[in-house]
Amino acid sequence: MKQLKYLSTIVVAGLLATTLGCASTSKNEGASTSSKESTGEYFDDTVITAKVKAAILNDETLKSSEINVETFKGVVQLSGFVNSTADINHAVAVAKDVKGVISVKNDMRLKVK
Repeated sequence: MKQLKYLSTIVVAGLLATTLGCASTSKNEGASTSSKESTGEYFDDTVITAKVKAAILNDETLKSSEINVETFKGVVQLSGFVNSTADINHAVAVAKDVKGVISVKNDMRLKVK
């Protein structure tokens, strides 16, 4: 009888862990809009962000410390301050070449001299 109770507790704990592991996470896209992103999508977005950051970092012409990268459902958002329009265009092109990127949103700004 004790073994049956112990076994049922383990099964319930396993089901609970599985359910929580597959739950979606809430992520805000704006001040009033909210949407859900599954755990798998969040992981994919994290990988895409890392790949885009690495691609920008490995590019000798871009100052990667001044370019911020965020990803939501495959859409990459680039922000920060850069020296020229050519740098903006080049960073967008580098990001678009990364596997998994659906589109690139450019929120980068030119530095005021």
